[in-house]
Amino acid sequence: MPDRPTGTVTFLFTDIEGSTKLWERYPDAMKVALARHDAILRQAIESHNGYVFKTVGDAFCAAFTRATDALAAVFEAQQALLLPFTASSSSPEAGQPALPSPHLPGKEGGESVPIRVRAGLHTGMAEERDGDYFGPAVNRVARLMSAGHGGQTLLSQPTYELLQERLPAGASVRDLGERRLKDLIRPERIYQFMMPGWPTEFPALKTLDARPNNLPAQLTVLVGRDAELERCRERLRRGDVRLLTLTGPGGIGKTRLALQVATEMIDEFEDGAFFVPLTTTDPDLVLSDIAQALGVREASGQTMLASLRDALRDKNMLVVVDNFEQVIAAAPMIAELLAAAPRVKFSVTSEIVLRVRGENTMRLEPLSLPRRGRTPPLDELLKYAAIALFVQRAIESKADFRLTEDNAAAVVEICQRLDGLPLAIELAAARIKVLNPQTMLNRLENSLKLLTGGARDLPSRQQTIRNAISWSYDLLEEREKRAFARLAVFVGGFSLEAAEAIINAQGDLEQDILDEISSLLDKSLVRQGEEVNGEPHFSMLRTVREFSLEQLADRGELEDMRQNHAAYYRALAEEAEPKLTGAQQAQWLNRLEAEHSNLRAALDWLAESGDDEGAWAMGGALWRFWSVRGHFSEGRACLANLLEIGPLSLKGTPASLRQARAKLVQSAGTLAAQQGDYPAARELYEESLALRRDLGDKRGTANLLNNLGVLARFEGDLEMARARYEESLALLRTLNDRAAVGQALNNLGLVLRYQGDLAEARQSLEESLRLRRQLKDKWGIANSLSSLGDLALEQGDFDAAQTFLNESLTLNLELGDRRALAFDLEYLAGLAAARGGFEYAIHLLGAAAALREEIQAPLSPAEEVKVAARLRPARDAVGDTAYFEALAVGRTISLDAAIGEAFGAVSG
Repeated sequence: MPDRPTGTVTFLFTDIEGSTKLWERYPDAMKVALARHDAILRQAIESHNGYVFKTVGDAFCAAFTRATDALAAVFEAQQALLLPFTASSSSPEAGQPALPSPHLPGKEGGESVPIRVRAGLHTGMAEERDGDYFGPAVNRVARLMSAGHGGQTLLSQPTYELLQERLPAGASVRDLGERRLKDLIRPERIYQFMMPGWPTEFPALKTLDARPNNLPAQLTVLVGRDAELERCRERLRRGDVRLLTLTGPGGIGKTRLALQVATEMIDEFEDGAFFVPLTTTDPDLVLSDIAQALGVREASGQTMLASLRDALRDKNMLVVVDNFEQVIAAAPMIAELLAAAPRVKFSVTSEIVLRVRGENTMRLEPLSLPRRGRTPPLDELLKYAAIALFVQRAIESKADFRLTEDNAAAVVEICQRLDGLPLAIELAAARIKVLNPQTMLNRLENSLKLLTGGARDLPSRQQTIRNAISWSYDLLEEREKRAFARLAVFVGGFSLEAAEAIINAQGDLEQDILDEISSLLDKSLVRQGEEVNGEPHFSMLRTVREFSLEQLADRGELEDMRQNHAAYYRALAEEAEPKLTGAQQAQWLNRLEAEHSNLRAALDWLAESGDDEGAWAMGGALWRFWSVRGHFSEGRACLANLLEIGPLSLKGTPASLRQARAKLVQSAGTLAAQQGDYPAARELYEESLALRRDLGDKRGTANLLNNLGVLARFEGDLEMARARYEESLALLRTLNDRAAVGQALNNLGLVLRYQGDLAEARQSLEESLRLRRQLKDKWGIANSLSSLGDLALEQGDFDAAQTFLNESLTLNLELGDRRALAFDLEYLAGLAAARGGFEYAIHLLGAAAALREEIQAPLSPAEEVKVAARLRPARDAVGDTAYFEALAVGRTISLDAAIGEAFGAVSG
């Protein structure tokens, strides 16, 4: 055995992936396999001058004087471990020079289950004690090895630098990027050592920097884009590339490539990667779609652009925006976001370049094809990406499909006729389960001839995609064609319930809608997306939907379907409105968010078709959704447009129309108030109040009085606010509207608290909470609890304050109400300070301040004074220097950590 290495040492750590489960499942076989594993590792290490200084279970820890010896040892071991071997009851022979891989037999003793060893190599200064190594280098190699997967060999940056010019013949190294390893402050750039015949694809490294994202899972492999994938990665890694636009015709594969790039590069962006599938054709709504994908809410009193700029300013993120050609006028907005956020990069897919400063473009070409008139030998065909894609997708559709001498010429000609376009090829390959390649080619040839006289102003490849879709459409049965055409009425996707209600409103579809959609899904004309509240959601590719819309118009059903669509989504909006304050609030908000594009389309159709009452009623029903989810500007703009339609005078019009108008105007006033536009809000509220009174609508009148009270309180007129609240409350009690009474009581309690009448304020707030608990209104419960917690803290009832605020914090966390969470953290900071938990208190205040800055929702001057007064004991106790240091620490902790600290800070 060689002497123990000293000085600069290369450490090799290994262990068996999933060994605990293997021992549980195969205890006898593991004894044999582990003995062989140990012999392989020890022989490989010691034969290359390595020193095994520790074994723990199946883990080996070894040290080498030279990095080349360490690599030779791990190469020899992994190579041996890859060879097939089935464990038996025999023991390994002593001194056996080249032992095979310790595989375990399957359940029935047939198929083997391999033992897979992960390995990590790191070079650093050795620190020794009592015959063992310790210190930073050992810690780093242990964490490096733990980040890998069975069969994977990882190198640290120092080790890679020593080995990069001395790799074995045929070896290669893959740069996996800079990663944060558990318990280590300094990140490490990690490399994967690979040899021919070794596995090369593994799950993401198990490092601390698993990044946030909303990237959809890709259920199929990306075929034929290796070179483009590498070029995209190279460009996005360059410091001077902030905006990469992938261009090319529809169906060329821009979206698929952009998602693959984001998936492979996610670990290189600290704040993750996010996908924004644009469904709107309105450039003014692009920022709303981006904000929705990023989870950014429009801050009160700000434009969406300003809210996004503030949210992204300090982020290190990759944002993928899809289908930009339909909103090209919004390109300058992307440039503005990039200017405000120096560490954010955008990857955009578009048929048209954006033409903004700093844009870096890459045009995707069709997949590679053999030259026309010649069919290469069978063993060369799969080198052409178009052929490989067809074969891959055909096998996915029909598992026993094979490329043969008999069908090769037909497959080549199909791909050539489709110009190597991925979408067209995938649609064609999906038909392989019912058509052999030659029959498919004959049908495709006829379809292409039929459609050669299409519009000349379309790009040629767009015409080819149209031909492919048309051909796929012609293969449908008549009942499927009818369903396919009608599904075009949906924008951005649809649920089974919506499809049944809209496209089968007359009950004239011959088959169950689920069967129809499943059939279209199998034929690649419909796609299945992410579930919404546990229910499946479907969509069409944009180009497929465009073709489908033409079929719907040709059938003369477009207007009927749009009318059905508008009626359904109006009803959905009106059904959702009262449930947005009930026990199912979160589910309904999620549902409306998923249907946002359809809601927009329905509102547009109602307005265009002259259905003033329907448009007003639907717009008025959506205000709370727009408010809670932060779509302030979009909601206000939509309602402002709706206010411009309809008759100039409401005299003599039906009461239902005047009711719809009153609700619309009130909703517009509420959104204006939430953005701080109090004059506009007051004018709208007064108009709505006049309409309500004219209609004799007591409930509506009471709600307007409450809203006017809110305005008065915002403007500092507490006497007027109290008068409005009391008038509203008296009227609501006569109507027995418990939900509205609960809100009015809470508002009245707030005014009484500001006026110094604490006992009466507490009585009002407690009554509000009782009502809201009975109604199971989570938002209302949290609202009343927060108000009561603040009041109890003011009265010195710390135990009650803790109870109220902890429950409020839990509910607001569930609902995602970040502004309410900030209030809770501030109140809990005051409680911690009152109980002597000064460091906790300051941390919580810092976390709340950071959250308010993020959402652009500052404290009012009165609240700011109150919070500062409550934290004064903490500031006096620790001194100004320590106070501001702790405040800075609080600003850096995550919201989850702050909430965890909040629950612990007030326990006594």
